[in-house]
Amino acid sequence: MARNDFSIGSFFLRFLFALALVFLTYNPSGYSWVGWLQSDIATVYKAATGIVLLIGWVMFLRATWRSLGPIGTALALAFFGILIWLFIEWGFFALDDTAVIQWVVLFVLAGVLAVGMSWSHVRRKLSGQYDTDEIEG
Repeated sequence: MARNDFSIGSFFLRFLFALALVFLTYNPSGYSWVGWLQSDIATVYKAATGIVLLIGWVMFLRATWRSLGPIGTALALAFFGILIWLFIEWGFFALDDTAVIQWVVLFVLAGVLAVGMSWSHVRRKLSGQYDTDEIEG
């Protein structure tokens, strides 16, 4: 496989990294960086992990924004929002179960980040056009 080939496996790897980033930052179980902020763990550990998570967030958010743009990001959020609504309509979970809704929203956020990280590859496969960053000199 060539170095820049993109596959469903590539997408799922990006999705796993996005899930890790989102769930390590916050999740309803309390085992997350936000949970650490409320614990007796030394501040240096909180700061160090916070910086590492911030680096991850900047990478994912910047790639998503540059790849999808504001309209594409809004459409991705709307698409996943409609899926949540559909699952609620089908009875997979209820709006009054806030813990489940939080997990689902976090899962969706990871999905949007993974799509954003992957979209340039998908667009290249569909259209044959490469995305490039403009560098001012």
